[in-house]
Amino acid sequence: FGADIATITPYLGVDGVKPFADACRDNGTGVFVLVKTSNPSSGQLQDLRFEDGRTLYQAVADLVEEWGEETRGESGYSAVGAVVGATYPQQGVELRARMPHAFFLVPGYGAQGAGADDVAVSFDKEGLGAIVNSSRAIMCAYKKTGDEKHFAKAAKDEAVDMTKAINAAIGR
Repeated sequence: FGADIATITPYLGVDGVKPFADACRDNGTGVFVLVKTSNPSSGQLQDLRFEDGRTLYQAVADLVEEWGEETRGESGYSAVGAVVGATYPQQGVELRARMPHAFFLVPGYGAQGAGADDVAVSFDKEGLGAIVNSSRAIMCAYKKTGDEKHFAKAAKDEAVDMTKAINAAIGR
């Protein structure tokens, strides 16, 4: 489809991920694997524990790190990233340590309740490695003022405020 990045599920195992990882390596693109999502019921499956004590999301994180080995670039990051919800900041800390070579796609900022401090844990020590998604908070920012005519300005202002808050939280 000419996309640079896709989001995929890990439930097919390496058979379902390797073709994407290979395409990323060959085409300079990327993929995000669902690891710990931001939705409230994510724990119903993602927090299930294996006999070795790891949760499902931890096992998937370990696989993401493994699946991305062949695609690591000069930056040290791989083309195989992880979706890590900001609504679970404790898991974000743990997962950043577990996946030091993965870019994080971080949903949950704004409308789902996560703030700048919650997303800051997904960045590395240099303030890199995470892409924060905030759809509804930006798209519906005009609702705060009730001024539908100026929805574009409200969206821009929300995005600027979000950027400033996150930069402050990561020390930039």
